[in-house]
Amino acid sequence: MKRALVSVSDKTNLIEFVSGLVELGYEIISTGGTKKALDEAGLPTIGISEVTEFPEIMDGRVKTLHPKVHGALLCVRDNPSHVEQIKELGIDYIDLVCVNLYPFKETVQKPNVTHEEIIENIDIGGPSMLRSASKNYRYIPVLCDPNDYDKVLAELKENGETSLETRELLAAKVFRHTAAYDAMIADYLTTKTHNKFPEKLTITFDKVQDLRYGENPHQEAAFYKGMKPSYSIANAKQLHGKELSYNNIQDGNAAIEILKEFEGQPAVVGLKHMNPCGVGIGKSLEEAWDKAYEADPVSIFGGIVAMNQPINVAVAEKLSKIFLEIIIAPSFDQEAFEILSKKKNIRLMELDTTLDVTTKVKYTNVNDGLLVQDVDHHQIREEDVRCVTNRKPTAEEMEQLLFAWKVVKHVKSNAIVLVKDNMTVGVGAGQMNRVGAAKIAIEEAQEKAKGCVMGSDAFFPMPDTVEEAVKAGVTAIIQPGGSIKDQLSIDVCNEHGIAMVYTGIRSFKH
Repeated sequence: MKRALVSVSDKTNLIEFVSGLVELGYEIISTGGTKKALDEAGLPTIGISEVTEFPEIMDGRVKTLHPKVHGALLCVRDNPSHVEQIKELGIDYIDLVCVNLYPFKETVQKPNVTHEEIIENIDIGGPSMLRSASKNYRYIPVLCDPNDYDKVLAELKENGETSLETRELLAAKVFRHTAAYDAMIADYLTTKTHNKFPEKLTITFDKVQDLRYGENPHQEAAFYKGMKPSYSIANAKQLHGKELSYNNIQDGNAAIEILKEFEGQPAVVGLKHMNPCGVGIGKSLEEAWDKAYEADPVSIFGGIVAMNQPINVAVAEKLSKIFLEIIIAPSFDQEAFEILSKKKNIRLMELDTTLDVTTKVKYTNVNDGLLVQDVDHHQIREEDVRCVTNRKPTAEEMEQLLFAWKVVKHVKSNAIVLVKDNMTVGVGAGQMNRVGAAKIAIEEAQEKAKGCVMGSDAFFPMPDTVEEAVKAGVTAIIQPGGSIKDQLSIDVCNEHGIAMVYTGIRSFKH
């Protein structure tokens, strides 16, 4: 008679699967809560202590770590010396393993959880059994995912055994499963010990979905998310529309990062190709949308919109009049949703804006490598800036300067942003020289540039950018400062009555 070892924390479809094994003539070895659940369902089980002839000890910490378990799992069945040894030692084969692990991730995410509870949810015996059996996949199917139960049962019923190909696929999944599990534990302890950049970086992600293609149709792609629920596109819920694309997800992420800068006030971000085309804030969401749209009604066509307030009917009616790829918001009023969902393809995304925004590090891949850095959460307040010109900015100008800084730090470098009346009026992004970015922003703003303020993500190496600002009618500038030729730009500002403040910090975005 064949034997299966079953010990699971996730009991999804457990009874149905084990019932199928019993019908196929398997004896079921089980432990703890799994054995209790199977016994209550009327399924025959053998306790692990009956196999090991040794009691579970230390509150269940030690129960399966025994030669009669691991010998049964690791025996190479066409190796005569292995077979002879297990016969001499009275070890019976285990022919199938179904194990999943203590809920470490769920435990870490529980509110007010203690360190001691987290440590107790580090599984030792489970990974050991999974790894032993998977090393021996030539003979043993190993299941760690309830999604594989039906496939394995079907093969057993049809052929009396699983195929080598299936066992190999299952083993690969097991090693991914245990590697991810160990990575979560390593991450928890590494964070607890304040080691930001350890000698080995172990991170793990769960697959969200396969994508139709990557940046271009000839590139394959998939989307994964991290272990911790956070205020990000990875945790947005799609309510309507066709599947997200690779570029949609990139753009959604970029829009949300800008939106985070405007906590506590209605804000709207319009974005295209990773750069904002319009950002507006207002006393209401409708006012914020009007400003974001007016900022650049041409570029927003086919773009995405992110908002930090629930979308009502008035806003939905305005949004429905233009072509948008995605709308992201905390929620949609029922009537607003009905208006927007009349468009078959538009993606409507619901995102909880109360989730944790303090993502600590950012990962950027390079060929055969990974760059890791702190996320740029640095905030600039009025008391942080230093005025370097004869004229100080007015209160209104200072408010607009701080707005400009919140946006320009999220624009691809070299970046220049023009702001007026709580909205962007010109964005110059990703240029090879700063004056080029300024010219683009000014050209976009046209007559709106007169009386606006300018934000620059890095210092002015020459006074030419300020000279362009003078010609456009800019009245105040915010920039990091720090060029050896700072005084040249200051002199131009003083000559034309422009107020300029330094942040003392640069915000490049490559």
